Amino acid sequence: MAEIRRWGKPKRSLSFKLCAMIKSEEINLIQPVIDTERLELHHISGADLITLFEDRDDRPILDKAEISNPHRVLVDFQGPLHWRVPQVKVDASCNKWFVRFIVQKNSREVIGSTSFHGVPDENGMIEIGLGIESDFQNQGYAKEALMGMWKWALEQPGVKSFRYTVSPENAPSIKVVEHFGFPFIGVQIDEEDGPENIYEISVADFKTKFGD
Repeated sequence: MAEIRRWGKPKRSLSFKLCAMIKSEEINLIQPVIDTERLELHHISGADLITLFEDRDDRPILDKAEISNPHRVLVDFQGPLHWRVPQVKVDASCNKWFVRFIVQKNSREVIGSTSFHGVPDENGMIEIGLGIESDFQNQGYAKEALMGMWKWALEQPGVKSFRYTVSPENAPSIKVVEHFGFPFIGVQIDEEDGPENIYEISVADFKTKFGD
């Protein structure tokens, strides 16, 4: 935020105070848990996301949700946080779309994480990313978490299509997106990851396949 200079002792206007209060509320806001058959998807507030990234401290998140993180998800490997945290610092309101811990209901353990890449773009497209710890792969957890996230997104204004991008070499992830029937629409070159297959489905077609 640009610095406001005044002569003499600065006085904060009511609008300035209100703006600061709104921003404080946004960065501490936690979205409701997304509940699926075997999983809970716990949203991380903007403030806790920054703490997790900068201090590698997940305790505030775990204490609030009464969950555990024995696999140190997003503590040791922080992949998506490198992109999400700078976005949150610019505009905390976008954090509603961001990182959730994937929690196994019966153990209350974090087994992965998922996040949309940003708010819907000008065409209403939104892209998602997801990671599941190796001990819990090939058990349907990725599909279950994705379905939970997409059904949540259906209720948000401005969403018109879902996108999923994956390396052509990542057979397990391709299998997951093909399970949902997402059409293959092309290839893009990612600056860090190289070629990626693009799969995308309209919200209308998604609802036809899976309901609201």
